[in-house]
Amino acid sequence: MMLYKIFVFFCLILTNFTSSAQGYKLLQDISYVEKSEKDMYKQERCKLDLYFPEDKSSFATVVWFHGGGLEEGEKYVPLELKEKGIAVIAVNYRLSPKVKGPDYIDDAAAAVAWAFNNIAKYGGDPTKIYVSGHSAGGYLALMVGLDVSYLKKYHIDANQIKGIAPISGQTNTHYTIKKERKQSMEIPIIDQYAPIHFARKDAPPTLLITGDARLELPARYEENAHLAKVLENLKHSKTELFQLQGFDHGAVYAPGCLLLLRWMEKLDRN
Repeated sequence: MMLYKIFVFFCLILTNFTSSAQGYKLLQDISYVEKSEKDMYKQERCKLDLYFPEDKSSFATVVWFHGGGLEEGEKYVPLELKEKGIAVIAVNYRLSPKVKGPDYIDDAAAAVAWAFNNIAKYGGDPTKIYVSGHSAGGYLALMVGLDVSYLKKYHIDANQIKGIAPISGQTNTHYTIKKERKQSMEIPIIDQYAPIHFARKDAPPTLLITGDARLELPARYEENAHLAKVLENLKHSKTELFQLQGFDHGAVYAPGCLLLLRWMEKLDRN
């Protein structure tokens, strides 16, 4: 377990990431639900964009969930992840209050299952699938990666995920779920909608990134530090925790993506 301060970030941005010379293709609005699906809202929101290198094989893939508090937001491919020799699957999912938990978590699992079942068709390696996202997207990444029941529904073992990398995600029960249940927004809850509740020794490698504890959303760094400590106590051997000093909740996502890339390179070497 290691806590890296901001000097690590400055070292990182001085690193020259390899940007592949090949072209990239973007396929938009691919449905990841069954063609027989009758729910119109599900048909509308359960779509993804696939960005991938055209002249490369066996590339890694990041499934990326947008933020927005589970109440808003649209899929996008982070600029920092473009032209890095990897694929990015940018996912839309249903939003509260039109749906309530766990519907959006199930959507996230369905999108990850789509990646496992389809990325090889485009040249990707299904053994190199990472799950990430910012804020609410980070929460979804953690829920799908730690609570094995969501992917099991789609006949996928969550431990097949190469790595989970939430950027400023909640590890307790998400505040929007508490809002849906009319519970206190100030008092933390750990129940079946809390990623930390499902921490386990055999979880995929986990990268936890937050902004500066002084600038972040209330207790966001502390929640991630708590999960990191729980995983450490469980003897999970591949957990890393970064606090990027000087970055608030919104600004941390860009350097967080750069840290994600470096972490992926390190895992691929091991």
